[in-house]
Amino acid sequence: MLPDSLQREIADKLDASIESATRVSGGSINEAAKLDIEKIGPAFLKWNRTADPDMFEKEVTGLKLLRDAETGLRVPDVILQGTVDGNTGYLLLEFIEDGRPGIQSAQEFGEQLAALHDHHGDSYGLDEDNYIGRLPQSNNRHNDWTNFFIDERMEPQLRMALESGKFRSSITGAFNNMYRELDEIFPEERPSLLHGDLWGGNYFYDTDGGPVIYDPAVYYGHREIELAFTHLFGGFSSAFYEAYDNVLPIEPGFGQRKEIYNLYPLLVHTNLFGGSYARQVEGIVKQFE
Repeated sequence: MLPDSLQREIADKLDASIESATRVSGGSINEAAKLDIEKIGPAFLKWNRTADPDMFEKEVTGLKLLRDAETGLRVPDVILQGTVDGNTGYLLLEFIEDGRPGIQSAQEFGEQLAALHDHHGDSYGLDEDNYIGRLPQSNNRHNDWTNFFIDERMEPQLRMALESGKFRSSITGAFNNMYRELDEIFPEERPSLLHGDLWGGNYFYDTDGGPVIYDPAVYYGHREIELAFTHLFGGFSSAFYEAYDNVLPIEPGFGQRKEIYNLYPLLVHTNLFGGSYARQVEGIVKQFE
């Protein structure tokens, strides 16, 4: 199941033998397996022969930023990261057993996410670009959230969708009209540390009922864009949102703003999968025609 070169790489670097490997679900991008490694025990491995070679390197940076925030949110420890055969990137992580949420788990998660968002940067963005799924994510620094949202989130994904024929060129008029209104729509907020890709598939609860987050696309941004994404596909309880709001209350009108924030993940999904996601984007921006 594992490429021979990848098995040798892990065994040599850890000076330990791989005793067993079991394939597990790794999402739509990577291959993944649970390994039992001599002297270490269980570990989670994911690898990819087709993604950009630095994708896992950027993920390691994101995991470290989340862990260093010390919010109580559990983030898997990195064991190894590298490349074999010139084009097969891999990431070996601590294996965390999936558990069930307890009575206070959702509340704890909401409070800890609020604590993460209470870590602030001097500007929006990050010192390096990274990835959202398998697509590049531009993180050039901006002092203004509206400019960051337009230049680093909307425009790269919109250009990609237009070039691949997902939209007609006429949609740019609605986007430009929306851009002119954003300063009046977005409330002012300091740049918050964000997971960046927080949906129901990128967290779970461990055997103690504690929240675990993974697969980040980290940057400093407006915290509402993260909260909006948690609403897009569901998977977060009312207790989670209530606990968050008790720590960091949201400005009135978020219910109307969240569909604009969610243009970003919807554009990403349009570029990855097409279909109905493009229609959702068109439905949101149509109000600005």
